Amino acid sequence: MSAAAPLVVEGLTRRFGGTLALDDVSFAVKRAELFGLVGPDGGGKTTLFRILTTLLLPDAGSARVLGLDVVHDMRAIRARVGYMPGKFSLYPDLSVEENLRFFASVFGTSIEEGYSIIDPIYRQIEPFRGRRAGELSGGMKQKLALSCALVHRPDILFLDEPTTGVDAVSRREFWELLAELKASGLTIVVSTPYMDEADRCDRVALVQLGKILAIDVPAAIGARFPTPLFAVRGRDRQALIRALREYPHAVSVFPFGAELHYSDKRLGSPREDIVRDVGHHLAAKGLTATVTPIAPGIEDTFMALMGAPPEAAV
Repeated sequence: MSAAAPLVVEGLTRRFGGTLALDDVSFAVKRAELFGLVGPDGGGKTTLFRILTTLLLPDAGSARVLGLDVVHDMRAIRARVGYMPGKFSLYPDLSVEENLRFFASVFGTSIEEGYSIIDPIYRQIEPFRGRRAGELSGGMKQKLALSCALVHRPDILFLDEPTTGVDAVSRREFWELLAELKASGLTIVVSTPYMDEADRCDRVALVQLGKILAIDVPAAIGARFPTPLFAVRGRDRQALIRALREYPHAVSVFPFGAELHYSDKRLGSPREDIVRDVGHHLAAKGLTATVTPIAPGIEDTFMALMGAPPEAAV
């Protein structure tokens, strides 16, 4: 891994009592990259972010942020990073403007000096600058927190599950703002439990139980899915799940929205033959369903890697 990269993580490990929160985590982030850490709650993402922003010490391994060591260069790192924690952490009794002025002053700057970088975000909430932060909607709180993380013009931005708990429109708007910031040259590291947000990143790391299962561009992550995949639609979902899991060629069956994703062991068989055979199997069980070949997505690969032995998941 290149030491010139704005973020280099090597072998980070962290325990909390008997719980291994981070297990030998290594990766690097490129300059002006939007890098995503994708995985469910409890996967270790927040622990990793707290180490990278110097709020927590690792038990083993190392991390360099902007060429600075997270253990020995804490003060220098804090002056150059922006951090938006997952839980809203601003002052609810202060107004929008008061919160922003406070965070600017902590870094020895002002709203006026940092306005050009926060302008695309802050102008959306500036009409409410006199409103208490605790009275804002989820989407507006999100924009205020991002403005506070950016007002001192950081060189790298860490966002820990920034869209959790906000509506779909606010999620989309937030990712559009991140795309603008990334286009301006800012390096961004963001974590999310939402697999659909992974497609908006330049590269993603799939994280589960403190380990990184895979790192790649989103399209390549989906391409790692190892077996033929099919969407199955029918009325009785539970009966379909049971019938498909009893099928001798089944690898996995999972609900995905209004359909089921079924993967089959027969790597070399034509897809149309598998569709026909699965349909016959379901019909023999008294079930009617449509079976369609589909391209795997990131979530399909994540589910497959979660069930793989560690040596196969790297």
